[in-house]
Amino acid sequence: MTGRLERVLLGGAGVVAFLAVAEAAGRAGLVPEALPYMSDVLAEAARLPAEAAFRADVLATLAACASGLAIAIGVAVPAGLLLGTVPVLERSVRPLVEFLRPIPSVSLIPLAMFLFPAGQDAKIALIVYTCSWPLLVNTLYGLGDVDPLAKETLRSFGFGPPAVALRVSLPSAAPFIATGVRIAVAVTLIVAVSVELLAPGAGGIGAFLSLAGSANRVDRMLAATLWAGALGLGANLLFVTAERRLFRWHHARAGEGPG
Repeated sequence: MTGRLERVLLGGAGVVAFLAVAEAAGRAGLVPEALPYMSDVLAEAARLPAEAAFRADVLATLAACASGLAIAIGVAVPAGLLLGTVPVLERSVRPLVEFLRPIPSVSLIPLAMFLFPAGQDAKIALIVYTCSWPLLVNTLYGLGDVDPLAKETLRSFGFGPPAVALRVSLPSAAPFIATGVRIAVAVTLIVAVSVELLAPGAGGIGAFLSLAGSANRVDRMLAATLWAGALGLGANLLFVTAERRLFRWHHARAGEGPG
């Protein structure tokens, strides 16, 4: 508990120090005059939650993130379970996975907007595409870490491949899948806001940023950006905490030394 509190305090001190340095740099004229003072940005950030339009945009972004992540989990985890239990299928699909996985999702925004004229659908489609890869790869990695003896023991009692996968492989791979979910959560907000910037008709934080930029309200742009970062940080902390509590046994085993 002491170590965790120390990390929180040090992290908070780092944030405060950054904000103080940014404010001092602005007051000293070390940044372009077009940029507002950090104190003005923070004041605007404090006012934004009171605006119904901003709250609606935040909810639109979060709804797309949640929907896309849920669909990605429903698609990628079963796909990884299938590939991980059928080695021949996994070897045949692996080259395609390795080819598609490095493609930046941002480069697919024009294609997504062409295929899905409704901006919300384009957001969800790209979120599903982006989140599927860490989920799929972590599921495969987790299945490769399953104890072979446990699977052989279940087979010796007459259980078939589906039962072995559901009773042994999937529970053992669950901590790795949870890590994949946490990684996917970290990129959902990036993808959603990126699409919203190019398709403002879909609403969301990106649309709010576009509107503030067109009105030359840099303070509102930076304030909304701070809120986007805070949402991403909060989501990551939430999933990290849940992962540690649900799979405490896994983290304890991973932390064991060789001796």
